[in-house]
Amino acid sequence: MRFRSAVPAAAVLVLAACAAPATPSVVTVGDSVPAGSNCGCTPFPALYATTQHATDVNRAVPGTTSADVRAALPTERAVLSSAAEVVIMIGANDIADVFDDPSRYADVASEVEQNVAASVTQIRDARKIPVIVLGYWNVVQDGQVGAANYGPDGVADATRATTLINQALQQAAAASGGTYVSTAEAFHGDDGTDDPTGLLAPDGDHPNAAGQAAIAALIPPLR
Repeated sequence: MRFRSAVPAAAVLVLAACAAPATPSVVTVGDSVPAGSNCGCTPFPALYATTQHATDVNRAVPGTTSADVRAALPTERAVLSSAAEVVIMIGANDIADVFDDPSRYADVASEVEQNVAASVTQIRDARKIPVIVLGYWNVVQDGQVGAANYGPDGVADATRATTLINQALQQAAAASGGTYVSTAEAFHGDDGTDDPTGLLAPDGDHPNAAGQAAIAALIPPLR
């Protein structure tokens, strides 16, 4: 015996049309900053995703380099295939590894540019979604800790290293369809002279809770 559906077909179509859309996901790849190292707080990817009513898919790993991100992307196809946006913060470890040798800064920055451009291209070739490339306020220690540990010459080296990496990231984003977002003003102010110590963990290297919130606030809304 056949039974008629209690809900007319037209009503089923209406119900389907009114179903809640899937929650968008924001995938973050990068280093210890988006991973939330030495903070004991909610890192910026989760803070940002919450404001966008999105799911946070944080793949950031402390110690990661730009080459690591590029090599790992093929293994992340499942999460990338359904992402609404990807956020990349990478490059500090590349140059921190050669911080004591300023003669290598330019070459390392060039490698970062190539790896990040290739990473953004991989993502956008698979799925045309926004890719946000975040810059750094400093690629090594900053604030009072950095000044104490490096001295004036080391602080000058840190500024040069950071400038080169940020230029590389900006150029990579421009060449590959990504969007570059600077974090420098959030930590150093409009004129670059603010002391960022209040936004940093005691190690002087990673953001504290206030610093993580400041980064989250810089990322453009999902579109």
